[in-house]
Amino acid sequence: MRIHFVGIGGFGLNPIARVMRAYGYKITGCDLNPSPLAEELSISGTVVVSGHDAEHLDTFQPDALVVSSAVPFGNPELAAARSRGIPVYKRADILRALMKGRLGVAVAGTHGKTTTSAMLAYTLARAEADPSFIVGGVLRDLKTNARAGKGSIFVIEADEYDRMFMGLRPRVAIVTTLELDHPDMFASIDDVRKLFGAFVDLIPPDGVLIACADDPEAFNLAYRRQDAGLKSLTYGLKGGDWVANDLKQNAVGGFDFVVHYRGRKMGRTGLKLPGLHNVRNSLAVIAAAHFLAVPFQKAAEAIREFSGVERRFEVKGEAGGVVVVDDYAHHPTAIRETIAAAHARYTGRPLWVVWQPHTYSRTKALMDDFAACFAGADHVLITDIYASREHDTLGVHPLDVVTRMRQHPDVCYVGTCAEAVICLAERVRPGDVVLVMSAGDGTEIGKALLRVLEGTL
Repeated sequence: MRIHFVGIGGFGLNPIARVMRAYGYKITGCDLNPSPLAEELSISGTVVVSGHDAEHLDTFQPDALVVSSAVPFGNPELAAARSRGIPVYKRADILRALMKGRLGVAVAGTHGKTTTSAMLAYTLARAEADPSFIVGGVLRDLKTNARAGKGSIFVIEADEYDRMFMGLRPRVAIVTTLELDHPDMFASIDDVRKLFGAFVDLIPPDGVLIACADDPEAFNLAYRRQDAGLKSLTYGLKGGDWVANDLKQNAVGGFDFVVHYRGRKMGRTGLKLPGLHNVRNSLAVIAAAHFLAVPFQKAAEAIREFSGVERRFEVKGEAGGVVVVDDYAHHPTAIRETIAAAHARYTGRPLWVVWQPHTYSRTKALMDDFAACFAGADHVLITDIYASREHDTLGVHPLDVVTRMRQHPDVCYVGTCAEAVICLAERVRPGDVVLVMSAGDGTEIGKALLRVLEGTL
């Protein structure tokens, strides 16, 4: 079949296109601004074009369209497909079909699902299970965000946005955290609870829920499932079936720790990745791997070697004595944890945080939380809001956050990404650490700053 992807450059559709191509489908795609991921597909033989045009359907003659959640209802290709009777599918529709006949492992949660699903895919690959996987980020070790393996296991990052994960039927489900996010979709935390509850109900009786005991909402999902007589496991630093203790900072900036399962010592392992949140993520991976019959020592060796995911605390480089780190954090909790991880890895060094707010609706709904989450940063620069799929500003401006941060010693609104680079170049000094946090094009700030500091820009 010929399948045309509308929005093929995004982390939602791009890995699906890769797996479907490996399964033998003829793939074409388009995007307003093709990303490096789309360019990689193009280089390897997939036809990818810029922009959206109904004529693409005449050119490619697709049997079906797959559309991104970000594609509006009035998109010309979508409209043309409807008028011609060409089937149109969303991610949930396609993923359920792709995973049919496989042992599905779905990793969900407000935070941590990309790193956790990537770490699990890598662990299973190292254990020679040869899994298929679809992850919302590029694994640094495997240099890809997706793979069609020959083994029986299929690992999927399960996104709650647009109810994507409701199309899955996982035998194993991990829930890392549960908070209010995506306010353009969820009116309250109750809406989030209901949807995650419905997702957990998709797990069959012979399956398992693996939930973070340190997160009250995730733990409640496990408790509810146990109360129904169904299998669930918990993990955490404070308690749970799988627990990490005796944590010690290691030479590469992560933590070494001892793992216990229901009071029994399993052994010691460690991480290259910084932050306590990644210790929790690794416990979820160890718990899932154990359920899937991977010996503890193999799992422990894999997570010790795991290098992480691009754009998740990715050290972009160092120039002029200044370290530049890029991260995808765009929710107050993720920002707070990433700042803590930066302090743990770069103890005693001045920390500059550059934050690009993501969407007007999120900035407005979580305004007070954003104002409070930067307390650990020495200097904070806030750029213009990245609108993403939104057009209505809702009357929100980054200065609204700045005015709520009166107690912070150094915070300012800098405007565009280019202006952020200029400000940083003038003010940073040798020994400083710059942490750029953005789910949009703010990732370019760190790259540009390094070029300025190196004298090549």
